[in-house]
Amino acid sequence: MIELRPFKSLGGANHGWLDAKHHFSFANYYDATRTNWGNLRVWNDDTIAPQSGFPPHPHRDMEIITYVREGAITHQDNLGNAGRTEAGDVQVMSAGTGIAHSEWNKEDETTKIFQIWIQPTRSGEKPSWGARPFPKGERSGQFVVLASGFANDNDALPIRTDARVVGASLKAGESAEYALGMDRRAYLVPATGALEIDGLRVNARDGVAIRDLDVLRVTAIEDSELVLVDAAA
Repeated sequence: MIELRPFKSLGGANHGWLDAKHHFSFANYYDATRTNWGNLRVWNDDTIAPQSGFPPHPHRDMEIITYVREGAITHQDNLGNAGRTEAGDVQVMSAGTGIAHSEWNKEDETTKIFQIWIQPTRSGEKPSWGARPFPKGERSGQFVVLASGFANDNDALPIRTDARVVGASLKAGESAEYALGMDRRAYLVPATGALEIDGLRVNARDGVAIRDLDVLRVTAIEDSELVLVDAAA
């Protein structure tokens, strides 16, 4: 099953400094048919104005992955972690037993991010935060694991859940395959460009919910950058 969820069908709210689109029910947006996809709970498409952001706020028992599409985001938390994550790079916060953090666009340009929440399969652990660059060349023409709950994904940022976050950069006409498995679910969003999946056109910022598929094959119609979550069903 491959279900297209066009960008225009997403919920959301515009707060002035923040224009947020929600692939799943979030805050004041609720859709009974879009509450989760396996253990994937949230996929927000956030556009953050310059010199603005999220003030300190708490989280608990959630794996929060931020993929920066444009600009940069600056993180600071009550554990003393601080860092700036630039476009194309990824940060992971395992909220664990509790953490308070702020996310701020300190740039003079608009920042655009995907923020992804995945329900943890381990609880009662101390919170943690980490970030790393993923040069686009490493994922050119292929899927690369960005964050993972599996021990054999040594180069990925660790998350405490049965899931992977992967990315790929494809030139127009290029194809890439991802071994998903019939017992898994995937959710894919192109950050830029346009893709074809099983005859279906997927434009930038559209969502695609996928299940009952052993191997996923995507072909770029235009130069494209995409993010996929491989989730437990």
